[in-house]
Amino acid sequence: MSFALYIFGLAVLLGGVAWALLAAGLAATYVAIACLIVAGIGIMTAVSRTRLKDPPA
Repeated sequence: MSFALYIFGLAVLLGGVAWALLAAGLAATYVAIACLIVAGIGIMTAVSRTRLKDPPA
């Protein structure tokens, strides 16, 4: 899968999480913290799954 597809999926996930947390009545600070944590994990996962393998020397 491509990196762009992972990032698009991550953006959709973050939007849903933020919307749900705000609808549940959480403060915007906590929503931002949760979204930053999920974004960091998502970017690390996307990079690790889409990076090119090193060629044998």
